[in-house]
Formats: sequence, structure tokens, C-alpha cells
Amino acid sequence: MRILHLHSSFSAGGKELRAARLMNAFGPSVEHAVVSAQPGAHGASVALDPVLHVDYPADFPGLQGRPGPLRLLHLARAMRGFDLILTYNWGAMDAVLAHRLYGAWLGLGPLVHHEDGFNEDEAGGLKPARNLYRRLALARASALVVPSRRLEAIALGVWRQPRTRVRLIINGIDTVAYRAMPSPDAVPGLVKAPGEKWVGTLAGLRAVKNLPRLVRAFARLPQEWRLVIVGEGPEREAIAAQARACGIADRLHLPGFVSDPSRVVGLFDIFALSSDSEQFPISVVEAMAAGLAVASPAVGDVADMVSGDNRRFVTPPEDEAALATSLEILAADSALRKAVGDANRARAAADYDESAMIRAYRETYGRAMGLARFP
Repeated sequence: MRILHLHSSFSAGGKELRAARLMNAFGPSVEHAVVSAQPGAHGASVALDPVLHVDYPADFPGLQGRPGPLRLLHLARAMRGFDLILTYNWGAMDAVLAHRLYGAWLGLGPLVHHEDGFNEDEAGGLKPARNLYRRLALARASALVVPSRRLEAIALGVWRQPRTRVRLIINGIDTVAYRAMPSPDAVPGLVKAPGEKWVGTLAGLRAVKNLPRLVRAFARLPQEWRLVIVGEGPEREAIAAQARACGIADRLHLPGFVSDPSRVVGLFDIFALSSDSEQFPISVVEAMAAGLAVASPAVGDVADMVSGDNRRFVTPPEDEAALATSLEILAADSALRKAVGDANRARAAADYDESAMIRAYRETYGRAMGLARFP
């Protein structure tokens, strides 16, 4: 079996690492070809099992450009020879349209599209032209997979997709892996000293994550607190500059990307999110599985994801003062942090273990291919 993955980016973000986890779960009997709309953005490959057969075809046509008929035909021809085509987010939408226009003629394999959320260009509102493009392009897709109820509502309403095509699959993780306390030196280049407290997050350093907002909200906390932002991306210097402006440069740590979050999240004392847009962030599930309280804006499904005990620390979007207050309350009360964290851990174990997610993806891909059992 050969599967083609067409990503807006295969950098090490939430959806990319989920795709890698699914590829690992499907095992070495499946061959994969991975294409990124951002050339060379293959950071999530570090999470792939070395026994897998994975290619990164350098000669695959670019996924972005003017969607003229000849370019789309060129894209469609490049999709020949695969048993299943998986596309991800807006960056791969031209390929979805190419499949719709030429797939039957060329005998292409079935296509399943995945939508995980929006970048900064649509964080404040969806673009009507893109909504129309999605409606047209998705008409021949076997399934449209979304991870959040908000995206499900958008797919059914704004994009006018039939109920039979839309599949809600909640993101899951190996919750058991997050139970053990990591070593104090698990974060590269950083050792947690006795008595130190960490506000931490896992995020690509991109504008939509609005990490300077988190720096400003954190700045009120006492001296023993550190802010640890695990991830990599183009906003690194903007985050560091905000820390210098707030006078906390010595308390900010940017250790870079960590391939296995279960080895570091447990070192955090509070998990914080500051994004302008999310849907069902895997990082929140990871924090919950590690037994952490979560302070976050009410973006995407976050308010529904966390335990009832945690909900009051999910604050109105863009209300930076409210986010700062949540951090202050949690930082001042270790017993409260533990109680909220314990409730989150129980919720994660009950509702967000990866076994249900993997089973749902197997069923979705198998149904698209007409198989009674997917590998």
C-alpha cells in the first residue's frame, strides 16, 4: 500500500506529529511519500519510526501557485500510483481541486482531506473566497476530517459539506507516557533547579501562537518562576525582544524543538496557551495527561477539553489581563494547581487516549479505500 501525504508544512507542529504517529501505527507494510508546500519543511520526520519506508519526492510539483487548468493537471498526474491521497489544510487545497477535476479521468486513488485550523491570515475571520474554493474543491473527497466541534460546524455550515463526508476525530495521545516525572535535565540545555517553578508551553514559534502575549502575561509572576517555551519557528526573536522589554529576559527559556513531549511536559508547573486561533490543540491534551492546570484563552474547543475544575482559567480570547490573572492565581496556590491538574489527568485518560483516535483514522481511511480492514 502506498500513501501520499500533501502537507501545508511538515514542520514539527501538532497536526504533523499526529500524522507521524499514525504513520508509525500503520507499520512498515505501508509506504509513504510526504510533500510539504514549504520546501524542505520536514521537521516532523524526527518522530517517524526508522523502520518505515518514507520518501520526500523533490520533483513533486509545488502545492501553491495560480490554480490554472494546466498546473492542476500537472499536480493530478503527480498523484498517480498511490492507493490513498491524504491532504492537509489550506496549503494543499490546490491538490484537492486537481483531484476533483482530473481524478476520475486519471484513475487516482481516493482522497481524504484534513482541516486542523487557521493561520494568522484567517485567525480573525474566514475569507469568503477561500470558503467558496473549499466548497468546490472538496466535492469529490471521500472524507473531510476535523478535530474540533467548531471546525465541524464550519465544515457543515460555511463550507456546505454533506454530513456523510465530515468526520470528527478528536486528537488523542499515549496518555500513559505522560504519567512519569521527567528528569530535571530533560529539556535540552536547561536544568530545573530545586525551588524553581515553570510556566511552560509547547508551540511552533509562529505569529498565530501570539507568544509575546504570553511573555507579557507571565511578567507579573514572582522571581522564582521561569517561562519555558518549547518549540521552534520564525518568531523566536520577537518573543525574546518582548521578554527584554518586560525585563524578564533572564527568566525566559527557548530551548527549541523536543521530539518527545512526554519527556518534558511534566517539568512544567502550569501549562499556558496564548494563541489567537486553535481548534483542538494536542499540546493541551499533553499537559492534561501530565497532570497540569491549563491557563488559556477560550480558542477552539479548549474550554470544553479541560476538566470542569480548570474551566475558570480559560479566559475570553484576546483578554491579556484575564490570562495574566489566571497565571497569578495558579502560581500562588500549589494545592489548587494539584487539584486542577489531577482532574485534567483523569479527563485525559478517560477521553483523549490515542487508541480511539487511531481506530477512527483506520476506519476512515479503510472506508475511503473500500477495505474491510485498514493496516
